[in-house]
Amino acid sequence: MSASQQGGPGAHFDVVGLGLNAVDTLLVVPEYPQFNTKIEITDHAQTGGGQVATALVACQRWGLRTKYIGAVGDDEAGRFQRRSLREEGLDISDLLEVPGAFTQMATIIVESRSGERTILWRRDEKLKRDPATLPEEAIARGRVLLVDGHEIPLSIRAAGIARARGMPVILDIDSVREGSRELLALVDYPVVSETFAPRLTGKAAIVEALREVQRLSAGGFACATLGSGGALALSPEGDMRVGAAGVKAVDTTGAGDVFHGGFAYGLVRGWDLARTLRFAAAAASLNCTGYGARGGIRSLEEVEREAGALRVEPLTASR
Repeated sequence: MSASQQGGPGAHFDVVGLGLNAVDTLLVVPEYPQFNTKIEITDHAQTGGGQVATALVACQRWGLRTKYIGAVGDDEAGRFQRRSLREEGLDISDLLEVPGAFTQMATIIVESRSGERTILWRRDEKLKRDPATLPEEAIARGRVLLVDGHEIPLSIRAAGIARARGMPVILDIDSVREGSRELLALVDYPVVSETFAPRLTGKAAIVEALREVQRLSAGGFACATLGSGGALALSPEGDMRVGAAGVKAVDTTGAGDVFHGGFAYGLVRGWDLARTLRFAAAAASLNCTGYGARGGIRSLEEVEREAGALRVEPLTASR
């Protein structure tokens, strides 16, 4: 696995990301409330989130050069998001501000007993972008492209631009939408949620469903994140599974996003799949030890130390 240099000898960014950002309101409760009851929150915070934005923040903190392409409203939440990404060091020159729109928001209820979370979210339709307005040269300035599966036509356009330039494309997708299969045909590295492949293919067994995603993908690759079960990958390098780190989770928000950041990091560094999976799984697990989507992103040294303790096992037919 390695990031192609065909994005141009002047490729200025290691990872260009196109997709969601969000402003999260985090509420921590001792246990998830029953219907028609009251419960006191034990902690709360406003934090930055969103799939692609969070993955890029992780990559930037680990020393990569990143560019984010997305949209916010002209509201206070949009100013908060813009400020947070700029302070992290991301290039946001192609972050569109949409007049009269409200920035995507989420209220996240975290149960401190288990670390599991429930997300309530909303996204303004005005934030949708016409694929024809996508800045082609901005995408082409990267070595790797990361897209999500929320605005499928936009991701299809971006992936097509990247493939024409020889840039590998990573996909973060958890919901099946119209055009999902078309998008997969343009993606080298689909890294999907545990439920995506069964929903897309109608096959209940995760390996069987993921095998179909592998056949659909441009790169003959497919990976599924499995929460506390780690991740499973099918590729020309072999089929393998990596476990999650044995950490005490306080909040699982953003774990998948950080996994994608870790995967992109390994691709840029030219690591083999096993090392990339260990790094991504370790980064995702450690992120669960802090509150918020980006609250548990650990240093490169901490992630590599944790990754060294993880095992990657070949997937056998019986598994």
